Amino acid sequence: KTGTTIALADRLDTLVGIFGIGQAPTGSKDPFALRRSAIGILRLIIENELDVTIEELVNFALQGYGDVVKDHDKTRADAVAFLEGRYRAKYEDQGVAVDVIQAVQALAPKSPLDFDKRVTAVNHFRTLPEAAALAAANKRVANILAKEATPEGAVVEANLVEAAEKALYAELQTLTPVVQPLLAARNYTEALSKLAALRAPIDAFFESVMVMADDAELKANRLRLLAQLRDLFTAIADVSVL
Repeated sequence: KTGTTIALADRLDTLVGIFGIGQAPTGSKDPFALRRSAIGILRLIIENELDVTIEELVNFALQGYGDVVKDHDKTRADAVAFLEGRYRAKYEDQGVAVDVIQAVQALAPKSPLDFDKRVTAVNHFRTLPEAAALAAANKRVANILAKEATPEGAVVEANLVEAAEKALYAELQTLTPVVQPLLAARNYTEALSKLAALRAPIDAFFESVMVMADDAELKANRLRLLAQLRDLFTAIADVSVL
């Protein structure tokens, strides 16, 4: 722990200090090797399973500088953005596909350890036979919800009239209490594996249910149902980008 602490402190002190005097890397120029150092910071946090946010660590380094760094807010924002910008290089070096990284980046997790757990989960999800169909379905849901504001309130079970929407709702009711404890425990891999069971009811829903129904109540209810579905997936990552 002592070695990890010193290694983190050393890298963060250098990175934040250089950002604090306006000497951040630009273009291909990186005279202080801050990009490599930033990946080292992420690795130290993840491999030692430190449940800490990047901003918390940058704040520690800023406190050490006090008034020497004039603009703490700008330095903090720039240093945090720089460190978060290193995820792609780190995971690409490990052979992780860009779309997997982007699916997690869409949620902007603050903790590198949490980010890593999500990447691991999405990387595993991509290997499942249901993954492609579920990614496509999530894309379709995202497009619908982007065009139509989701009405307030919960799904009204009495307003579910088609067999396919009843079946999807029933599956969501069954899965939600199973998945939520997994999300709370950050067991994202298991949670996404459970959500793979939604493939068949989602496919059936889109085959036989008209979301944009003429009846306003039916339409509102179907939008709420899709929003509930989307919320379950986006609690982990935006799989629609896969």
